[in-house]
Amino acid sequence: MPWRGPEYEGERPTLGWLVLDWITEYLAAPDRAEYEPYVPTLEMAEFVVAYYELHPVTGKRLIRRGLLSRPRGWGKSPFVGALALAEACAPVVPDGWDAYGEPVARPWSSVRTPLVQVAAVSEQQTENSWLPLLEMARGGYLPDEYGIEPLDSVVYLRRGKIEPITASAASTKGAKACFAVLDQTEEWTPSNGGRKLARTMRINAGKIGGSLIETPNAFTPGEGSVAEQSAADARAIEEGRSRGTGLLVDHREAPADTDPTDEASLIAGLRYAYGDSSDHPDGCVLHSPPCAPGWSPIERQVADFYDTSNDPQDLRADYLNQITHAADAWLSEPEWRAAGDRGRTVGPGERITLGFDGSRKRARGVTDATALVGCTLSDGHVFTLGVWEQPEGKAGTDWQVPVLEVLAAVADAFDRYDVVGFYADPAKWESHVADWEAAYGPRLKVQATRNHPVEWWMTGGRSVLIVRALEKFHTAVVEGELTHDLSGPLTRHALNARRRESRSGLQIAKEHPDSARKIDAVVAAVLAWQCRLDAIAKGVAAEPEEMFGGTF
Repeated sequence: MPWRGPEYEGERPTLGWLVLDWITEYLAAPDRAEYEPYVPTLEMAEFVVAYYELHPVTGKRLIRRGLLSRPRGWGKSPFVGALALAEACAPVVPDGWDAYGEPVARPWSSVRTPLVQVAAVSEQQTENSWLPLLEMARGGYLPDEYGIEPLDSVVYLRRGKIEPITASAASTKGAKACFAVLDQTEEWTPSNGGRKLARTMRINAGKIGGSLIETPNAFTPGEGSVAEQSAADARAIEEGRSRGTGLLVDHREAPADTDPTDEASLIAGLRYAYGDSSDHPDGCVLHSPPCAPGWSPIERQVADFYDTSNDPQDLRADYLNQITHAADAWLSEPEWRAAGDRGRTVGPGERITLGFDGSRKRARGVTDATALVGCTLSDGHVFTLGVWEQPEGKAGTDWQVPVLEVLAAVADAFDRYDVVGFYADPAKWESHVADWEAAYGPRLKVQATRNHPVEWWMTGGRSVLIVRALEKFHTAVVEGELTHDLSGPLTRHALNARRRESRSGLQIAKEHPDSARKIDAVVAAVLAWQCRLDAIAKGVAAEPEEMFGGTF
């Protein structure tokens, strides 16, 4: 039965339905005693449809890189094995439109000799996708026209081949694969050659119009893995810091507030992370009506969480697919995201406090960011007013902070909201902070000091105050005392912050002084939060007091 149904009429053009039909018709499900066709789940089908999307005018494929991130046991390996066979044999190269306006395609073999690669950083790792691929090819009903010969170490076609490779492969640079699987890229790091291998494979695919799919589990921030780099690429595109296109990221993890100590919460988180593959008797939680139960053993995974010999952080990554934190991270991703509230809007005239952390052009390395962050006095909602960061690539060459734009944002904040306090780290912005003190100091209801109402140094001999401010902010995040807008830059900077011990206590810093992973926005958030606490301690009301019909 064809995958495509009437409910999909009017969608964007894609070759995905043709690919799904081919897979179901010709490939066998792995790990079966007797033949069964391999049938992707609806969740997998949705990824295929997106991955093979076409430009509605030119008819060209839009996606050059895909990232499919799911927990262990979800079924990534046989799924991408099926896609590897489809790319080697099936019609996946766009070839115009039929009389009904539907896309048509031809196989790679009609264009060039197809080379498909299944890559990992070790031979053992390649087996994750390679062994299911061999089973699917050997047990299926692939037509004789493909001339397929699946050997243990290579699959030969009448024209072309599919091969496993590792980071140590000497011939990688010259091998132009039309399609490649990059398996478990959360473990592809600079030290094991993974970053170099991924870079080479992307360039090779780009030369012939090919594509790649990464299949990581949750990565650990700060390790510099390929999966982490790809996630950063996607954020840069989303936030407008990169002009890159053609990157499809499909990452699902359990909600940030999933509590492993609460069985009901843990089961709900596992069901969401595993989607259609969950074996829960109530079916999946992604579709309505629910898909039938799958194969991932939710009850067993719950038991693993309660086995004291297991590391809960490892299980969060493996089973909940949660990107947690580096060993020296100040905040974990679940902690930060649990405090997020996208629905909270800050209206004109609300009483707020402001925090500012600035930078200028650096002589070397990447220029630090400049950030302006607000915090509502009434309920402690932290929100981003502006983050100015050096763009990536050529656009960032000789970049400097747009000072006039920053000054305009500060002025706009004072015009739009009732600003009762403003703390700014004056480093490299001393003259502007002095101007703000002259312009806004008299109207501020809470001031850093009598002589300098705005100036609040985050360096120098104020380490005790800095440590206390950081501790208060951290506690507020973890205990749910504040919310934040989950903005991309603020989230990224919060998760970039690393713990650093000092004589006075715990402080935060970048992973190293010249790191491109900035933390300025979260520093501004700390200042805005501290200013709010000082305002509350001083008795500043969340709303202006009204008396005799007036306000003062």
